Amino acid sequence: MGTSRQNMIAILTLLLAVAWLGESAVSLAQEERPAPKKRIAVFSFEDKTDRSFSWAGHWKDAGDGMADMLITALVKSGRYIVVERTELDRVMKEQELGLSGAVTSETAARVGELLGAQMAVLGTVSEFGYSQSEKGGITKRFGIGVKSQKATVAVDVRMVDASTGEILTAENVRQEKSKKGLKLSTKDFSFGSKNDFDQSLVGKATREAIEKVVDLLDSQAHLLRWQAKVITFRDGFVFINAGAAGGVQVGDRFAVFRPGEELVDPDTGISLGSVESRAGEIEVADNMVGDGKASKCRPVEGEDFQRGDIVREK
Repeated sequence: MGTSRQNMIAILTLLLAVAWLGESAVSLAQEERPAPKKRIAVFSFEDKTDRSFSWAGHWKDAGDGMADMLITALVKSGRYIVVERTELDRVMKEQELGLSGAVTSETAARVGELLGAQMAVLGTVSEFGYSQSEKGGITKRFGIGVKSQKATVAVDVRMVDASTGEILTAENVRQEKSKKGLKLSTKDFSFGSKNDFDQSLVGKATREAIEKVVDLLDSQAHLLRWQAKVITFRDGFVFINAGAAGGVQVGDRFAVFRPGEELVDPDTGISLGSVESRAGEIEVADNMVGDGKASKCRPVEGEDFQRGDIVREK
């Protein structure tokens, strides 16, 4: 009897351990499962330096160049969906926005929302160039001065919640790179290739400034709630504008909401969202629609889905 009881206890202990390990594995898998990627709209940075640079004969001002570098860095990170510049320019033109001057936070939020972005990034380049100094005196056996060259890049960056127009953060990012020696790099802003620019002092300072902007964006992006929108409801399926390319997986379940009256702060004019009603719940059946840019979902709850309905994580 004693042996049987011990065996029974051992079996129960083993079963409990297996159950615990199973629950732990499921919990760990859920924690490690990546969330859908946030969509970011990067606007051309305003350039207050009157500087431009080129590689391979293609000139662009410092503002456009830094915005392009930021877009490239965000795409390469694989953490975001970045709105294509052609789409952004198209909406700007259609809405006749930003034609009279610098893009404002309100303008950026409006365009970002139309493009389904959760965040809009704006910037103003305030410094972009070289300075050089020479210290006199005798160095070893040569009666010449030692030259020092410094490149400085600075940008004021703003990150805006595209759903409300609220500025999430505003920072001045400033980066310097210096070099000493008898022979210094050219201060010319024309480079034979992108690699030549990257290896220059001003190129290195620009690259490090962009890296700081990406770090700043990473620190703010998690504060925003991911969302997508319903494209259409057809043949019993709901199609949404987010798919495998945006981190959406088959089996993901989302809540769907119907936007109602917009709530605008009477003092600031900033949108505070809208009065929403729940339209239902959907589950992703195919996340490769349109090469992974959209998903086909089956309704789990509700049946009256409409184009423009808002899709959010449960």
